[in-house]
Amino acid sequence: MQPSAKSRLEQVRAGRVRILWLVLGALLMVSVLPLGLYHRLVLQLSQDKLVDTERVQQTDLTRSLAQEIQQFESNLSQQLLSERQILALTGLIDNVEDPAAEPKVTRLLEDFVDSNRATFIYLTAVGKSGKGTSASQGNFRADQDPFVAKALQRAFVTCLQSQQLQFRSDPLALAPENRPAFVIAVPLKDVNDNFTGMLAAVVSLDPILRRLQDASVRGRTVFLVEHNGHIVAHPDVRNFVPGADASGNSLVAQVRGLPQELRNTETVRFEEKSKKHPVEMIGTYSTFPELNWAVIAQRSLEQAQTDTGVTELNRQALAFVSVVVLVAILLGYFFAVGISGPIRGLAASTRAISRGEFHQRSAVRGASEISELAENFNKMAGDIEEYIERLKEAAEENRELFIGSIRMLAAAIDEKDPYTRGHSGRVAKYSTFIGQELGLTTEELDKLRISALLHDVGKIGVEDRVLKKPGALTPEEFGLMKQHTVKGANIMRPVSQLKEMLPGIELHHEHMDGRGYPYGLQGQQIPLMARIIGVADTLDAMTTNRPYQTAMELDFALERIRSLTGTKFDAVVVTALEAAVTSGKLHLSAVEVHV
Repeated sequence: MQPSAKSRLEQVRAGRVRILWLVLGALLMVSVLPLGLYHRLVLQLSQDKLVDTERVQQTDLTRSLAQEIQQFESNLSQQLLSERQILALTGLIDNVEDPAAEPKVTRLLEDFVDSNRATFIYLTAVGKSGKGTSASQGNFRADQDPFVAKALQRAFVTCLQSQQLQFRSDPLALAPENRPAFVIAVPLKDVNDNFTGMLAAVVSLDPILRRLQDASVRGRTVFLVEHNGHIVAHPDVRNFVPGADASGNSLVAQVRGLPQELRNTETVRFEEKSKKHPVEMIGTYSTFPELNWAVIAQRSLEQAQTDTGVTELNRQALAFVSVVVLVAILLGYFFAVGISGPIRGLAASTRAISRGEFHQRSAVRGASEISELAENFNKMAGDIEEYIERLKEAAEENRELFIGSIRMLAAAIDEKDPYTRGHSGRVAKYSTFIGQELGLTTEELDKLRISALLHDVGKIGVEDRVLKKPGALTPEEFGLMKQHTVKGANIMRPVSQLKEMLPGIELHHEHMDGRGYPYGLQGQQIPLMARIIGVADTLDAMTTNRPYQTAMELDFALERIRSLTGTKFDAVVVTALEAAVTSGKLHLSAVEVHV
């Protein structure tokens, strides 16, 4: 006795492996997760230790450099004050611009510059009138550098007006290599403490720059800024010119926000853009209010990890984890095949359904739950296929009803004028032939056809005395007739399904040269649909009997249309019309064909 189909199905289902056991087998591979978590924890601890180490190193470095720079500037000031003392002891301080004293003053300045060639580039002593003498290294001339000249001018004004103990300018970039420098000056006074002039120097920061370059190693960058955020000295002199605004840097922005009199050292972590990608950084700044400057050191965490061996540790750990994961994948593959195979088949069937292939069915195989899902899917696909067929039939019926309504409306319009009976159908037919020659899609041809059928729907609103007048129309009557395009578009506009057909209804009497109506559009401003219907409309008007003319032969009508190419009609559309006639698609017998 043969077992029933139901019993056979139950036997097959009983022999299948449940998906639960497959999932449990795959979950065994999760043993690699603790290893990954442990690796992550170790890396986090290593990175925290790295950050602490880098913080200590940067703090020590910036503080040390701040002290060095402060001492450097203090020595410069003392040297300049010593030179002023020499001028006072030699009796030259009272009138340094005296022609008789000028040689002695020049010699003193030259001796000073020669003995301090590492720092003092230029030294000048001027009297109360701003005139005096100077000494410099090589061919350096302060008057040839507008920024140096301006700084010296400001120094003189400051010494004259306030008679400060010392003046220091903003950072300067000396041509041609953008060497960092600044101007320092002290006022000259006689024994009665009266202002007699100024002693000023252009000081090179090359020693500080070399120190910053020595400290900027292994991906670390150390530079010097003013409190207002301008670069004083930077190891990358090509891209960071002294005096340039660096407030876009997160550390520099923090320095600007501090009180000027505050001495502070702080380390922060921040992000910096590098080729539009964020880079995690760690940086430290140390301010010294004596100069209103700050030393800044920064480094990317990635570079720090590379130098400290964290990257190598990470690489080794990842290699070990990769081996473990590979073994887990190989073992888990056999478990996954039992699940993924049927699911992939079911997914493929689902995609086929989404593409409209409703006959697609999925093979019933695999685990119990998946097989049951496939069976339900196949049943659902059958129901959908049946439902879609019913929808298609209903849609086709609705479309035929819609087209039939359009035909009846077009016929009703044509019936108003005995001379234009069948006109809308013929224009639709001619327009379709032209559209086919132009390579329009089926959907575009359908829209063109409907628009052509309705192109004269606005004549419903034209008075019969004008519409049915047997003779030529007066200008006033022609003006009323021209309104049928806009009226037709307004009549059809509330129908959302006809939205894309409105250009053919409203604009089929526009001309390429802009002399048409209702808006005087020209050239490509006129939609293709309207240009096609305009040619088809004219062709039918010429080849049928009208109150104002006798029907023309097709060849003669084509010649007339051809002569209006470029002024009234589009050359591309006219060429398509000629191709339709040449191929035999369009001939005068077509007027008898109902659209």
